[in-house]
Amino acid sequence: MAAATKAAVKAAARSPKGTALPHLASCACGRQDGVEGRKAVAVDADVKDRNVKRLRRIEGQLRGLQKMVEEDRYCADILTQVSSVQEALRSVGRELMRNHLKHCATSAIRTGDAEAEAMYDELVDLMYKHSR
Repeated sequence: MAAATKAAVKAAARSPKGTALPHLASCACGRQDGVEGRKAVAVDADVKDRNVKRLRRIEGQLRGLQKMVEEDRYCADILTQVSSVQEALRSVGRELMRNHLKHCATSAIRTGDAEAEAMYDELVDLMYKHSR
């Protein structure tokens, strides 16, 4: 790798104040745009819209759960709603995982070398964390 390219990579992995951000430098798919941090390589607009709507619905469900607890509602009814929220969150997680595999992981793996290895490690960690 040319010295100029190495310098550009190092500069991209630094915050505006010049301190290193190792989680950005080691990310296999992360793209840095200003101070916002890592960004997805691509996001399907329909998927994003569906996920935002789901998350808003989940937010409403959580407020409903809070109200049920405050009103001392029947435990079994609250637990049913908790299960509903958990499944809704799993649904969002599946969509996010699919997008990550379709865009971010594919892009990193196609580049080969260290980025591909980092992506393989990231995917294994994600599968482990989200299979519980």
